[in-house]
This record gives sequence, C-alpha cells and structure tokens, in this order.
Amino acid sequence: MIERTLLKEVKSRLFRQKVITIMGARQVGKSTFVEMLLADFRESHKILTLNGDDADIRDYFTKPNATKLKILIGNHTIIFIDEAQRIEEIGLVLKIMVDNFKNVQIIATGSSSFELSNKINEPLTGRKFEYTLFPLTFDEMVAETNYIEEKRMLEQRIIFGSYPEIITTPHDAKDLLKWLSGSYLYKDILALGEIQKPVVLEKILKALALQVGNEVKYNEIAKLVKVSSQTVEKYIDLLEKAFVIFKLPALSGNVRNEIKKGKKIYFYDNGIRNAVIGNFNKIDSRTDIGALFENYMVSERIKLLNYQRKDVGSYFWRTIQQQEIDYIEVDNQEFSAYEFKWNPQKRGKISKTFLANYNTVLQKVISSENYEEFVSHTP
Repeated sequence: MIERTLLKEVKSRLFRQKVITIMGARQVGKSTFVEMLLADFRESHKILTLNGDDADIRDYFTKPNATKLKILIGNHTIIFIDEAQRIEEIGLVLKIMVDNFKNVQIIATGSSSFELSNKINEPLTGRKFEYTLFPLTFDEMVAETNYIEEKRMLEQRIIFGSYPEIITTPHDAKDLLKWLSGSYLYKDILALGEIQKPVVLEKILKALALQVGNEVKYNEIAKLVKVSSQTVEKYIDLLEKAFVIFKLPALSGNVRNEIKKGKKIYFYDNGIRNAVIGNFNKIDSRTDIGALFENYMVSERIKLLNYQRKDVGSYFWRTIQQQEIDYIEVDNQEFSAYEFKWNPQKRGKISKTFLANYNTVLQKVISSENYEEFVSHTP
C-alpha cells in the first residue's frame, strides 16, 4: 500500500466528535486509504464497515432515528460507511450519529461531490472534516520509491496516469484504463438518471480530451455533438462533480482586451484522458505532447495545493490578440506566472503586457527537466 499525503492529517482529526468525509473519483483508493487510516485501531477499537452499494444497507437507513441507529452501532466505536453517496438520507444519518454517539468516530467516503456534498453540507454544518482524495501524486510516489526513480517515470505517468491500480499493475494499464474510462467512472452520474444519453456524454468527454490546453467554448462543443449548449454545460458540470475533470477560469482584471469568461478544462488524470481518445502511443510518436504535459502539470499542481490547503486562485490568461500564459496563481494580490514547455530547448517567455499590469512575484518556464519544482512544493 502506497502511503497517502493526507493520512497523517486525517489521523490527527480522529475522535474529535466530527464526521470525516473523504470524496474522490472511483478507484482513487478511498477504501484502501481508510484501511491504512484504521490499521492502528483494529486491536483497540471495534470497527463496523458498511457499504452504500448494498441494497439492504440503504434500506436500513431509510427514515433514520437515534434508536434505530443505536441498535446498528452497538458497541462499535468506529463506523466506516463506504460509497455513502448511495444512501438517500446520508446527511441526516450522519447528523444523528455524531450528535447522539459522542464516543463513536464516523468516517464516510463517496465518489461524487454532487451527491455526498449536497446531502451532508446542511445537516453537518460544523460537524465534519472534509477531504478529497485524488490519483497518486508525484510526492506520494517519491516517498514510495525515490526521487530519481519517479523522475524516470515521467513519460509513463503522462501516458498512463497515476491511478493506484495502474501504478501497481502497469502491465495491465491499457485494459484497466479502458474499463475505468468506460461506464464505471460515471456510475454515479448514470445511477442518478441525470444522463439520458450516455453516448452524448462520451462524445462531450472526447471533445474535451481533444481540447486540453485550449479554451473551451460550450457552443462549439454543442454544434459538434449536436446537442444544446445547456446540455453540454450540464454534462460538464456533472463530470466535474464526479472528479473526472476540472475547470481553470480565465484571469480577468487589469487589461481591457482580456478574455473575460473563458475557461480551460483539464482531466484529473492523464491516463483517463488518453483512454477517452484511445491513444496510448509513446511520446515520440505523438502530436499532443504539449497538451499532455500541460494537463499533467496543472492537475498535479491542483492536487498539491489541495493537499497543502493552500488558499490561492488558479487561472490561465489570454487576450483577444492571443497573448497568453498557461497557468497563473494569485495569492494576496501577488501573481505567479508559469509557461509549460515539454522540450527544455524551447524558449518560453511571460507576456510583457501581463507583467506591466500585474504584481508578478514569480515568472517561470516549466519543462520536463525542472518540473519537479512545480509539482512537489510551493515556491
């Protein structure tokens, strides 16, 4: 088992009379994470594990009350509810538990933020510690192997991504990613009945995969897929809430001809992106290496900032005249600007227009030679 960055922090939050919720895409290792989290407590505590995918568990939690839950909890001191988003009244269930059983630690995991968050946020106000688990990070792999070994794996990560099972069984990577990028990854969306036409979802996802690194316009995707812009927006929102993709908005502030409402869309995992378009070719035979490297850099950075609890804004910047910067962070009105170049021989530069208008404290070109500075610590 590869130790996760969040493990130490989450362990420190146990038994504080708060529910711990852990969200993330299917197969990122949430259940394994909880196993590692509770490893030191198995002898001293009685643990009850429940799975929201089981119909009888869902039925039991229908119309919950303290008496009914007391019977279930018994003398257990740790309750682990996996796939909690499948339980209809999970927010109320968790609220009753945390309010009535003060010495019991409740842990709930879920694979879709729109399901779990919407159901628990109001009932659990002030009663939870919330975390998101992502595919494995550069730092986590360095800790598992070593810095040199992980640097050597850059091309592997860019093509096949960093899902735990992909890393531990690399010989099955293609088949696993094809299965994962199929309906399994979107199981929660499909179960909700929000998607009337799964084939449309697949087409939208493929269009997004082919536009990584470029500004995404919903009306253009709508024309391509032959649906309305509203449908495209709805499906993209659901994919984001299922932790498949995330948006990077355009920075808009001081320059008159900046793009005001643009957005880029990235995949949390390169392997999923490549599986969607069915391309696992090696780096030297690809035309999209720039987009792949950019997706890997931005996704790793977003994971890093999330785990470090860094409260910074993340953007890209572009003007109508096509001046652009790949990635920008804003911290207390101070700006850090980054350009991504796979080939370290290619020169990159930060727009003078941007530098003249924003208080830029850092400007840097990130390449395949120096990328570890960007993904393993915050400058």
